Amino acid sequence: MRSITVLSGGVGGARFVSGLRHALAGDPLSAEDARITVIANTADDWWIHGLKVCPDLDTLMYTLGDGIDPQRGWGRRDETWSIKTELQEYGVDRTWFGLGDRDIATHLVRTQMLEAGYPLSEVTQALCRRWLAPAYGDGLRLLPMSDDRVETHLAITDPESPSGRRVVHFQEYWVKLQAKVPAETIVVVGLEESAPAPGVLEAITEADLVIVPPSNPVVSVGTILGVPGIRDALASTAAPVVGLSPIIGGDHVRGMAAQLLPVIGVDVTAEAVGLHYGARSSGGVLDGWLVDSADADALPALRAAGLRAEAVPLLMSDVEATAAMARAAMDLVANGVS
Repeated sequence: MRSITVLSGGVGGARFVSGLRHALAGDPLSAEDARITVIANTADDWWIHGLKVCPDLDTLMYTLGDGIDPQRGWGRRDETWSIKTELQEYGVDRTWFGLGDRDIATHLVRTQMLEAGYPLSEVTQALCRRWLAPAYGDGLRLLPMSDDRVETHLAITDPESPSGRRVVHFQEYWVKLQAKVPAETIVVVGLEESAPAPGVLEAITEADLVIVPPSNPVVSVGTILGVPGIRDALASTAAPVVGLSPIIGGDHVRGMAAQLLPVIGVDVTAEAVGLHYGARSSGGVLDGWLVDSADADALPALRAAGLRAEAVPLLMSDVEATAAMARAAMDLVANGVS
């Protein structure tokens, strides 16, 4: 069985994996002989209203299980908001983070299992029995990057604070502040002490192909790579590792990569992100890097840095376009890595 592993954030990664599945389904030689393992970022997770919420895991689970709200790209389809409204009536804080009535059921089950002593990886497996197993069987597996608690915080500019800055959880920065406040520093609490969840390292080292989709290089893929052992697994795997740029024409398509890349000293270009990941031949994590057709002028520098690079359309406008991206990624490294 051909094994493909994807290191994923939330919305962008989920859409890419849907396209990857579509691409494989269109290839009779691959469809029945492929297994996809998705390693999800969990550094966006947080506790709110007594519930453990894992936004990227849930977005992947709902998207691939056909339960996502297609307009928002997150949360449940046909959602209602009665509980949120009631919390607002009580004057409860942080109701800006929208938990829908149907979505809350997932968080209740997860929280109960965690408090009963189950690790996040086993909880995720249990939740996926509903969402993934009926359609995919063993052909699609979702793993958290770690069972340990890891949370992303940002120091932001705050003129009202005596220091001129304050630290907020990633969800406050992204959902409440909509990434409109300048970020000065990113601190991922617990990352250095974390360990890969069961099955994560094996999913990389035993894969036939590893894909880095167009997820956020800083707070999605970056945090996955920061879990001790994962970067080393990418460096040592016999599988080719190929990535797709989340930056098109000098900007992100969705999210806040354009705001956060400069915080870690990376320019907001497809070339800079590819060089940030780096070629495995020079101590990086990639063998191949796809940029959008609009960024074809970056190819000489990327190739000079040891990356196999091509320019193709990278806008995930629909599932067919995304499937074409996935095929291009597979084709880029299909003949091995020179």
